Amino acid sequence: MTTLLAFVFVLGVLVFVHELGHFLAAKRVGIRVLKFQLGFNPTIVSFRRGDTEYGIGALPLGGYVKMAGENPEDIEHDEQGRVVTHADEFLSKSKWERFQVLIMGPVMNILLALILTAVVLYQGVEKGSYEDQPVVVGVVAAGSPASTADIVAGDRIVSVAGRGVDTWDQFLMAVGPKANREISIGLLRNGLEQTRKVTPTVIGRSRFEFGDIGVLPNVHPHVGLVSSGSAAERAGLQIGDVVLAVNGQPITFSYQLKAAIAKHPEESLALMILRAGQPQTIQATPAKNGAEGLLGIQIGDDTVKNKPGFGQAISLSVQKNIEFSRQIFQTLWGLVTRETSPKQLMGPVAIAQLSGESAQLGWIALVTLMASISLNLGLLNLMPIPILDGGHIFIMALEGLARRDFSVRVKEKFLLAGFVLILMLMVTVIYNDLTRIAWIERLMPWR
Repeated sequence: MTTLLAFVFVLGVLVFVHELGHFLAAKRVGIRVLKFQLGFNPTIVSFRRGDTEYGIGALPLGGYVKMAGENPEDIEHDEQGRVVTHADEFLSKSKWERFQVLIMGPVMNILLALILTAVVLYQGVEKGSYEDQPVVVGVVAAGSPASTADIVAGDRIVSVAGRGVDTWDQFLMAVGPKANREISIGLLRNGLEQTRKVTPTVIGRSRFEFGDIGVLPNVHPHVGLVSSGSAAERAGLQIGDVVLAVNGQPITFSYQLKAAIAKHPEESLALMILRAGQPQTIQATPAKNGAEGLLGIQIGDDTVKNKPGFGQAISLSVQKNIEFSRQIFQTLWGLVTRETSPKQLMGPVAIAQLSGESAQLGWIALVTLMASISLNLGLLNLMPIPILDGGHIFIMALEGLARRDFSVRVKEKFLLAGFVLILMLMVTVIYNDLTRIAWIERLMPWR
């Protein structure tokens, strides 16, 4: 139920904002709006105010604003076959006025993404201390694509697939969409520029195909608390100890340390730690807690928290959304050039799952997800694909260049081509969504 309610809320807000943009722009330029609806037909609730009917549809997967004279089929003709125009109809307006109506839906979604991101940032953001640091390799996982490609600890990665990366955050976002596709990695070793060919792989089982080459930053978890009478206290662990390795295996993040401890109940572990800047090794034996080991420590990763002021939050929101937009366009171009896997795409089922998971994590996670989807929705609607807002704008631009309006038949061919393309996209994302559902995936032996 939480998943369903979160999904309806997220999609409802995004669709409402999008259609509100069209609605307000249409009203501003004097176009008569016949219907404003959230959700697709059948209409379950509606009321009329003035010339406009406001309704809610049964299928919460979209919405629409129906304007007078919006479609060529709606144009009236007199007895002599001449076009009868009305000043309050969509097609009677100038191309500039129609452009304003079409563009305002995506613009409202982009503005919503900026506002929601600013709200989240204003609350304060905690993230890994390494994320904004240069991509200096701390650990290379054994048997990983990076180890096969002769990438070693100490290398500084400066580019991925020909695009520069300055931070770990940029690096991870650049590698992620390239799963199972060979890419070039530019790096610096001893001051010399070198290039490696690497094919990122998908680590473990995940609903989303996210590539990884097996490199980790030079960070380690630290002990935040030692329980009295615990195995950790008996072993001599202290608050502030930094855990570097367990039984010779490097430890980068707290989840790795937790997993290593859980796997070895009542077995002696060699913990290599850093205390007061000095490395040393401590033997610790996790107590048995059910089927897992337990040391009795609280583990934390190195994080930084930034709480910007109101103005700075807005500025950071603009910067981040510009960066996210760049990543979205790179992903779209990657789909065209086959550098990005189509399995990166997700549809309504995946959005519903993410909405439910985000709602359980709290309102910050849910608002963050809404901002991301809103930005994607706004930018994708600007693509020059007939049937989308950007497609209608593209057709108007072509008419402007040709200095004449295209015939209804020509426009229908444009729209049909756009419909086929969108249909192919929908089939892809729905297939991706279905394969992420465990019981359906088991029915697909070819995967």
